[in-house]
Amino acid sequence: MNYWLMKSEPEEFSIDTLKKIPNQTEPWDGIRNYQARNFIRDEMKPGDLAFFYHSNCEQPGIVGIMKIASKPRPDHTAFDLQDKHYDPKSDPDNPRWFLVDVKFKRKFKRVISLSELREQIRLQDFKLLQKGNRLSVMPVTKKEWEYILSLE
Repeated sequence: MNYWLMKSEPEEFSIDTLKKIPNQTEPWDGIRNYQARNFIRDEMKPGDLAFFYHSNCEQPGIVGIMKIASKPRPDHTAFDLQDKHYDPKSDPDNPRWFLVDVKFKRKFKRVISLSELREQIRLQDFKLLQKGNRLSVMPVTKKEWEYILSLE
C-alpha cells in the first residue's frame, strides 16, 4: 500500500463536500501538473490511503483521510470545452491527464495545520514541507503517515 497527500482548496472541494456526496466517492480531477499526474497515473492503486489537505485557505492543513477507490483513468475534464480544466492539447486517444476516484474515510477532529507540521523535527524530509514544493499530489512515507496520525 502507498500513502499520499492530496491538496484541494476548500472553496472548490472540501472534505465536507466529499463526505456529503452519495457513496462518499468522487473523481479527483483537474490535476494539471506533470509530476502530480505521474504519481496518479503510474503509482496510485486502489486501496492506497491519502491525507486530504486543505490548501490556500485561512488554516491550511491535513483535515482527514481518503481511500483511493479506482484505478487511474483519463481525466474527462480535459476534453470538456465547458470545464475550467479543459486542455485543447489533450487527446482522448492519447490522454495527457489522469484521475482516480477517492472515497471519504474520516474527517479529523481537528486540522493538523501546516505550521504544526513545520514544527515537527521528525517531518524535516516530508515533501510538503520542502522549499518550493507546490505539488497538489505527493507521496507520503509509511513513517511520515504514522507520525502524522499520532499528531491527531
